[in-house]
Amino acid sequence: MSQNIDFNEINKFSQLADQWWDPNGKCKPLHIINPLRVNYVQQQCGLLDQKAILDVGCGGGILSESLTKLGANVTAIDLADESLAVAKLHAAKSNLSINYKKQTVEQHAEQNPAQYDVITCMELLEHVPDPFSIIQACERLLKPGGKLFLSTINRNHKAKLLLIYGAEYIARLVPKGTHDFNRFIRPSELMSWIELARLNVKDIIGMEYHLFKNEFKLGTNVDVNYIITAQKAD
Repeated sequence: MSQNIDFNEINKFSQLADQWWDPNGKCKPLHIINPLRVNYVQQQCGLLDQKAILDVGCGGGILSESLTKLGANVTAIDLADESLAVAKLHAAKSNLSINYKKQTVEQHAEQNPAQYDVITCMELLEHVPDPFSIIQACERLLKPGGKLFLSTINRNHKAKLLLIYGAEYIARLVPKGTHDFNRFIRPSELMSWIELARLNVKDIIGMEYHLFKNEFKLGTNVDVNYIITAQKAD
């Protein structure tokens, strides 16, 4: 289970470590979409105060910090030493208590079964060799009735045009090479994995990127970016 790792992807994001908290730097898209993600999680879960949340693939801690500020007890895991160092330092400067760990979600699941009310796994599935393994581990980590949020990218020509040619090469919104089209995941594929992991699909929402406006909005269009909410049975 510990081999569900792509070290090239880890190195790619490690190189962004000094950019994580620059809202106008290479991680600008994450700062733009973070409020949308947080609001969506709140809509699906209600109050997050005192809820145990796991943020899988936390990077520099942008989402982790937002969830902590809402009163959640957040554990956050990643494999990039540089990103975790930045996340820990920023949390300390912000006087936030977040339990950061260098660990795969599969390893974490072995040690912490049924410990979490909510798990977020944002933009990670398209960067690992075995996305289904991530979902299985999250199922083991959830408490009965707990919710899992998975965001990823649809695999079609529109997504390739907007996110690779548009965002990487034209708008230069993200570094070239951030995305690999062959690793994008269709919603039907993700839903089938969720069901195989004994979770129930509760909701799906699209995150639309408007290239020329340089903005994101949540909506019904799941052609490119999308988030699925899954829930473990009570």
